[in-house]
Amino acid sequence: MENNKIIQNPFAVAGKYENINQGVVEIESNKAIAEAQGRLVIAKRFPRDRVAAFNNLMIACSRSILAEKALYSYPRDNQMVSGASIRLAEEAARCWGNVDFGIKELSQKDGESEMMAYCWDMETNVISSQQFVVKHIKDTKNGSKNLTKQRDIYENNANMANRRLRSRILAILPPDLIESAIEKCKQTLAGDSKKPLEDSIKELATCFGSLGINKVLLDKRLGKSMDIMTFDEVADYIGIYNSIIHGESRISDWFDVKVPDDKTISINKKLMGEADNNAK
Repeated sequence: MENNKIIQNPFAVAGKYENINQGVVEIESNKAIAEAQGRLVIAKRFPRDRVAAFNNLMIACSRSILAEKALYSYPRDNQMVSGASIRLAEEAARCWGNVDFGIKELSQKDGESEMMAYCWDMETNVISSQQFVVKHIKDTKNGSKNLTKQRDIYENNANMANRRLRSRILAILPPDLIESAIEKCKQTLAGDSKKPLEDSIKELATCFGSLGINKVLLDKRLGKSMDIMTFDEVADYIGIYNSIIHGESRISDWFDVKVPDDKTISINKKLMGEADNNAK
């Protein structure tokens, strides 16, 4: 069950949950209230400069390191839908200023976590929040697998929560700000950066190759050789790649190939620099 609403009181989403030490909750609640009040005061005293915020975001979007992760795509009704990724949403919120956002685990019991994603504009005192339940289950090639290790549970919760967090941030920030950021990122990918188109295509092929998707499959979906891709097509395929590695869609949604989910997840962690080097 999901609760998606915009409220005026950032603490109105708090409730009573089982298996929680009420004394600790009261102490932490009072602390959170004091911190929130302080943030509200500071936000009122130092309001955002909208022009500077917009310019800072455009500068960030002109960097290829962000532009390459700024877009995502997913299939819907035989069409490709694109939008701002969680990385672009987070950067937009940072540049916009006086915005608090994040995810919280409200409770954990009986193989599931109750989570909340929120974004709070401290100048207008409006918060968009969403409560949802994440099952401690991962789909694998051998069926569903119950998660018992805290690290696995944490990563699963974070992956599911990021999708809601992106939506909450986008519900608060001005739509024209996000649209301008998306267009700027596309321009960066299309040639505002100094990287030649040929190099971008080669890097794209390497990224998809790491997921088990070779040039034959890429050419088949594209309807021509990827060697003659346009900048717009490269941007679209970067969105598809980001969608896959962030769990927005599956490889089979885009290509006529099946890769075991557990193998794909392992590859994705390495690609994103999240290899479990510290796991015992």
